[in-house]
Amino acid sequence: MKSLRVHIVIIMAALAVLVGAVSLATQSSRGQSQHPKSEPAVKPTVHISDRNTTEKSAVSAFVDAAAKNATLENELSWTFGGKQQRGWYLYDLLVGRTLNTRNQADSNDFAAALATWQQNKRLNPDGMLNEESFMAMVSEWQNNRLKNRAPAEPGQLITAPSSDFYDPERTAELRQVERSTYAAYKQMIAAAIADPTLKLAHTESGELASTEKYFKIVSAFRSREYQDQLRRQSPNASSAGLAVNSPHFTGRALDVYVGGDPVDTKDSNRAIQVKTPVYQWLVLNAERFGFRPYFYEPWHWEYVK
Repeated sequence: MKSLRVHIVIIMAALAVLVGAVSLATQSSRGQSQHPKSEPAVKPTVHISDRNTTEKSAVSAFVDAAAKNATLENELSWTFGGKQQRGWYLYDLLVGRTLNTRNQADSNDFAAALATWQQNKRLNPDGMLNEESFMAMVSEWQNNRLKNRAPAEPGQLITAPSSDFYDPERTAELRQVERSTYAAYKQMIAAAIADPTLKLAHTESGELASTEKYFKIVSAFRSREYQDQLRRQSPNASSAGLAVNSPHFTGRALDVYVGGDPVDTKDSNRAIQVKTPVYQWLVLNAERFGFRPYFYEPWHWEYVK
């Protein structure tokens, strides 16, 4: 009887141990399930080589565009004013101003700036200033010019002093300028005189000296009769040079001396004019005073405010 009791105690102890082991295993299993597996120490490989290949392809594309622009700058064939034109080298400054870049036309950075402009204009952003893109740029320049070309009324005009003109013997009738245009012109001249890089000869009162030709007015207001006379005197002039409906009728267009032959549209003459510090200054600063250029004539500026 005593032996039986001993066996029962042993069996109950064994069952207690077994139950405890099972409970411990269950708790351990639950504890593990509450904690997700940690990230592996080694992260997935990023394919840097693919990204580098893409970047190199983009750079390569602009290298090709830069090489093409080096040719187009001098060789592009396009038409304006009924005349065949060649290249856009005469308009480098205006192009750079439009793209907000001073990089050379044969550089990758120029091509990149052009591609951004092309994309904004919904053109093919290939970075090449071909005929389509260049004519879109010309259209933009032309749209920035005077919109209202109604002839000036006599009361809108003032007669500027002869000292403001390239030809001081120009008659009073041909020295008329629209009032606000003349005021803006004088403000612009004061700023130009104050710029030491231009080294303009001037008087103590802040006027251009009589010996200074740069920035002097070559032509301002013109009557329709006078414009017709000029056209008769230059029968070979295209509409790009002597327009039938000239902005000079408004008194808000000024031809300003920037170098070379004052108003000769030959490429050789314009090539001289666009290289002068005066023209370069106007491209960068004239807009501040309300003047916009006629791209084809470096000397022609219109007051658009």
